[in-house]
Amino acid sequence: MFDVKSFSKLVTQVAEEKGIPAEKVIEAIESAIAAAYKKEYGVRGEIVKAKFNLKTGGVDFWRVKTVVDETTVRVVEEGEEESEASTFARGEVGVPPVSRVGKETEDDEQKLPRYNSERHIFIKEAREIKADAVLGEELTFPLEMREDFGRIAAQAAKQVIFQKLRGSERDSILSEWRGKEGQVVSGVVQRFEKGHIYIDLGRTVGVMFSNESVPSEHYRSGDRMKFLVLAVQEDTRLPGVILSRSHPKFVAKLFESEVPELAEGLVEIKAITREPGNRTKLAVASNADGVDPVGALVGQRGTRVMVVNNELGNEKIDIIEWSDDPEKFIANALSPAKVMGVEALQRREARVFVPEDQLSLAIGRGGQNVRLAARLTGWKIDVRSQTRPEEVQAGGVAGGEVSGNFEETPDDKDEAKPAKAKK
Repeated sequence: MFDVKSFSKLVTQVAEEKGIPAEKVIEAIESAIAAAYKKEYGVRGEIVKAKFNLKTGGVDFWRVKTVVDETTVRVVEEGEEESEASTFARGEVGVPPVSRVGKETEDDEQKLPRYNSERHIFIKEAREIKADAVLGEELTFPLEMREDFGRIAAQAAKQVIFQKLRGSERDSILSEWRGKEGQVVSGVVQRFEKGHIYIDLGRTVGVMFSNESVPSEHYRSGDRMKFLVLAVQEDTRLPGVILSRSHPKFVAKLFESEVPELAEGLVEIKAITREPGNRTKLAVASNADGVDPVGALVGQRGTRVMVVNNELGNEKIDIIEWSDDPEKFIANALSPAKVMGVEALQRREARVFVPEDQLSLAIGRGGQNVRLAARLTGWKIDVRSQTRPEEVQAGGVAGGEVSGNFEETPDDKDEAKPAKAKK
């Protein structure tokens, strides 16, 4: 007998601590008691179930048998299996035992489960107990109530409880995080291991692999930061929440949290590309008349872009206006440089002319500006001086094979796909 009030209090406490429904806690305890009963009083092959009786304060036990017939189970006569095994052991059959190891014949694959009187009951016998019994139905048979369990049985029960609660907690965490892929979450840096960073997310721990961190950022234990949820792995013992701060979509999601026009669909991020820690370029377009897409992201006196910039550690952000005209889009993409002319060539190649004093700005340090512009537009860009149009500039040519198309899946580790500008 147990105290119903104390039991209910215990279940509620465990459910709150683990973040799982109280019903799951009760199921775990019932499974554990059934396992202990079987360990102490049951027989091999028997299926034992247990149920708390909240009215009497006791525990009801029963065993389960499935209704079968000769078409659903295989009846093995006593001594048949032993005889077969000994025959193979002596090598008295045509195929040597060694050659049969690891082989599954078609007969083996189609072999029915072996009849076990402890868990099966033939339909003829079942209908004597229940007239309308059908194949596959489960019949229950009450077992004697027991309260005393040995040490081994109690240990088995404890193990079952832990396994069941871990499984329920894992399922609960998975259901919580499945819908958060592609979202920005907040977490606390917990520890470092082999270059990877583990983040405390509350009920679970996320991991930011070394290639998803920003090289210029310094992470310290206890720091609270924001992260993009790339994926949730389900094939691990604990749910693996994969995080990133280097993914281009992280920047886009930060803007979404600061710019209402993005959330409302009035403004759209069409393409984005990034060199984490250094510079990000994103192209925006307006879906409503009278709405300035660039101004919406910048905010009054730059307040909106400043919030994002602070989160990224003062990473430079270029917000440019999207255009269906490839020449205009390429000119915009080279911002903050002023472009005097764009000559579109074959095979998505373009030659761009800028004033002499804008040349270094258009190319950028180490060719970064023209490189990001090429990725953003999906065009190969050749930046040249307006006064020296025939001269190829060092670092002034960048291919557009990798782009920052914003329409990508959250777990896409590539920088992006080519953004197609219409001619």
